[in-house]
Amino acid sequence: QVQLVESGGGLVQAGGSLRLSCAVSGGTFSSYAMGWFRQAPGLEREFVATISWRGGITNYADSVKGRFTISRDGAKNTVYLQMNSLKPEDTAVYFCTAGGNTAVVRSGDGNYWGQGTQVTVSS
Repeated sequence: QVQLVESGGGLVQAGGSLRLSCAVSGGTFSSYAMGWFRQAPGLEREFVATISWRGGITNYADSVKGRFTISRDGAKNTVYLQMNSLKPEDTAVYFCTAGGNTAVVRSGDGNYWGQGTQVTVSS
């Protein structure tokens, strides 16, 4: 059973930074493309970023491009989302997801999802 566990969320002032982590267990981490999504209250879940299984290809939503960086560490079976220059509109629950390739992950059809971690950005 593959499990994804997010951590690193919290409350931060606008302009600040946070790093989210997603630890993967129960599967072969290196075989999955990974991604991050977020969902704000009353809104649909939206794509944030993906990273290929080797880590060489990344993709970002326009709203976070230049501010967020996705990365992965195969030795730790963990994917990260470094978030800089945070804005109040980044406030959401952030979810980690895994799938067979980045197109599947980006479409929201990843096979596995974490439970989410709350990020709140105050103005």
